[in-house]
Amino acid sequence: MLRIKKPATIFRYKRPAVSRSTLISSEYSGNSTIRTGVSALVLSLAVLAPVLAPGSLAAQASLGLEPPQASGPTASSFQGSVATGEASSQPIGLSLDEAIQRGLKTNLGIILSGTQTASARGQRLSQLQSLLPSVDGTAKETVMQVDLPAEGLRIPGFPTIIGPFGFTDVRASLSWSLVDLTSLHNYLAARHNFAGAQLSAQDARDMVILTVGNAYLLVLADESQVASVEAQVATAKTSLDQAVSNHQAGTAPLLDELRSRVDSQSLDQQLIVAHNALEKDKLALARTIGLPLAQSFTLTDQAPYAAFDQLDIDATIRQAHANRKDLAAMLEQTKAAEEQRKAATAERFPTFKFDGDYGDIGTTLAHSHGTGDATGTLSVPLFNEFALRGEAQQAQAQLDTQRAKLSDMNAQVDADIRDALLDIASTQKQVEVARSSVELANEALSEAQQRYANGVSDNLAVSQAVQSVAQANDQYVTSLYRHNVAKLSLARALGAAGNYKNYLGGK
Repeated sequence: MLRIKKPATIFRYKRPAVSRSTLISSEYSGNSTIRTGVSALVLSLAVLAPVLAPGSLAAQASLGLEPPQASGPTASSFQGSVATGEASSQPIGLSLDEAIQRGLKTNLGIILSGTQTASARGQRLSQLQSLLPSVDGTAKETVMQVDLPAEGLRIPGFPTIIGPFGFTDVRASLSWSLVDLTSLHNYLAARHNFAGAQLSAQDARDMVILTVGNAYLLVLADESQVASVEAQVATAKTSLDQAVSNHQAGTAPLLDELRSRVDSQSLDQQLIVAHNALEKDKLALARTIGLPLAQSFTLTDQAPYAAFDQLDIDATIRQAHANRKDLAAMLEQTKAAEEQRKAATAERFPTFKFDGDYGDIGTTLAHSHGTGDATGTLSVPLFNEFALRGEAQQAQAQLDTQRAKLSDMNAQVDADIRDALLDIASTQKQVEVARSSVELANEALSEAQQRYANGVSDNLAVSQAVQSVAQANDQYVTSLYRHNVAKLSLARALGAAGNYKNYLGGK
């Protein structure tokens, strides 16, 4: 009936990512409850999405630091993918490990994180060039003819037209800002933004594992729900056949037959809804891992369950602060904002620039002579007060914003750990209670069926027992799903989603 097994493992995050945009309202409480986990995942990604984009774009623009052009991942990005391969006519088996590995290669969120990192790398290189000398080479071949009267020169006895004549000029020029503190701080800011982008790309891997794992667990829960409802349909069919036989034999009223028929049809309806939910959630899983939607597949893993060891909260929180890549990325973004603030202040300082060139010039290269020049330029801003103050205020506002976000992120890391541990403890108890409830409900159903078969009571007790079994199974499937998702949430909150197996196994 229920496909529940011990090993393996999976997860949930208080604000995970993505689910279907439209959810079929379920006629059984279990499937409806399961979907709340997916909605929580979407909310989580929506909150975490800004962390995935390196640097403050507004401050970069105000200080002349061009923002990366590549579009970074959003909450919905992790629900999509770049499909690869061709659909085959034969169903394929798909384990949790295989699904996650596919997601890490094809998920749209991780692809966009890679392009964002490449853009930040390009921005860093562009800013670096402003600190290095620029060397250019030119080669010119010139032919000229001058009309002196057209130039305003009329000299008696002197030709009015000079030329044609020509010369060759081969030259190299160098330009170097030897002292430019604004460019220096802008480069340092770009370097921090690049480091933040790299960390965000690593964090995106954890988000992919969380998203794919949640989608995989949801399909497992749907399969367990379908199996449970199918078993209930079979039981209801047996009760209906018995009620029809008893009514035809005159040992039971028509009411018993009608009651059994209503129960059977109600379960048939629930089975239709359960199958539809399963197929839609399989499509959502395929979307997250780049599997062609036409490809049919079966899940080879079963929903795991293992009691979770109690952890030291303070030690766990310290581990999360040390390992969370999104927190580290936020710290790099704050450092970038600090450098941008320094760059705004440095615009008040003098700059010194050197320009020079050297080359050969003459009628031909064989008849030429070396020439060159060198210029040093000291520039001092005398009055640009409003522009300088405005840029400084913008940079300071951005720095204050980043510091506030960093403080909030530190608190959020603590909350994520505590939430996940509370969810794990709660759902673990729910699983144990629900498992006992399933056993008791099945025993009560068996007793009611025997009493009805022996003519001791009517089939009202059987109908009620069938409903109790359905409710107990729904609660068990839901609580098991939530428990595994809570474990994945903890792995994500610790910045250790790559070790999801340890957590699903009850670390």
